[in-house]
Amino acid sequence: MAVSKQDQLDFAQQLLSLLNAGLALLNAIELIYTSAPKQHHSWLNHLHTELKKGNSFSQGLLAQKKYFSAEFINLIRVSERTGDIALALRTICQQLEAQIELRRKIGQALSYPIITLLSSLLLVLVMMIWVVPVFKDVFSHFQAELPLPTKALIEVSTLIEFFFLEITLLMIGSGAIFMIAWIKIPMLQKKCDSLTFRIPLLGNLFRLATLTYWCRTLGHLLESGLALPDAIRVTAQSSNHWLSHDVSAEIFKHLTRGWPLGDALMRADPKRLLFDLETLQLLRIASESGALPQMLGKRANSLGSQLSNRLNTLSQTLEPLLIIFVGAIIGSLVIILYLPIFNLGQIV
Repeated sequence: MAVSKQDQLDFAQQLLSLLNAGLALLNAIELIYTSAPKQHHSWLNHLHTELKKGNSFSQGLLAQKKYFSAEFINLIRVSERTGDIALALRTICQQLEAQIELRRKIGQALSYPIITLLSSLLLVLVMMIWVVPVFKDVFSHFQAELPLPTKALIEVSTLIEFFFLEITLLMIGSGAIFMIAWIKIPMLQKKCDSLTFRIPLLGNLFRLATLTYWCRTLGHLLESGLALPDAIRVTAQSSNHWLSHDVSAEIFKHLTRGWPLGDALMRADPKRLLFDLETLQLLRIASESGALPQMLGKRANSLGSQLSNRLNTLSQTLEPLLIIFVGAIIGSLVIILYLPIFNLGQIV
């Protein structure tokens, strides 16, 4: 099981502090082990063993690659060539802090709509299972035809009431099958990732988040001294989105064939599914002027600001819309239930 980004950040910060205090790397790992949670003892112990064998820090991390991201390992590997592990750890901390903050903002913006929708779904289920049957018993004493919407609602309620367990098991089973298929079948992952960019209102936010992550990752790798093709390859390996991974792989292929970065970007993403025109132009200019790492950092910050503003706008817009939506659903159910009572004179 991979170490979470927060745990990787805590480890990098602790290690950086101990190295800055003058401790040797092996002693720093030993000290971290003594205060680490039990679930981290396994990989820390393996890392300590690799270092005691005389292997480098990056080799020790590579032996534990299922726990650490490719970006983390490669930044350490590059730093070993320059002899400045502290610089790599600072870069790793900056990158992880930015990723965690970005994820927090997205989660914060989407949590209210998700909670509201789930609450409304639960309320509808409660009405269908417990409230509608009460009205059904009342309407059974009426000696007249019920309105069509009321009849349809009662039929749906009856189906849910009698087959609630089966429906629940079917939904859980379908969800479990989908999750297993999603883990086992990369093509399904790619299809789902491509669809996320097409979701109304949210698709562009996911694209901005993915592009922000791409720019920041590549910028940090280049600043650490990695060559552009190698940095693109590591960016593809550490990508959190299949479209970003495939585009990065295409960019790497075109770079190795001798194309400049600007042309490689255009060829790798001709439909601009990931890159917007402004980003393509800025990266082309920066690659020709030799200021690509700095431009990537600035572009990542700019895209991050755009994403934050859009998330705030979306949150403020969705709140009243969701209230209206939930109110319309509940209100419609209540009106449908009371239609026979409104027409009591004709029914009785």
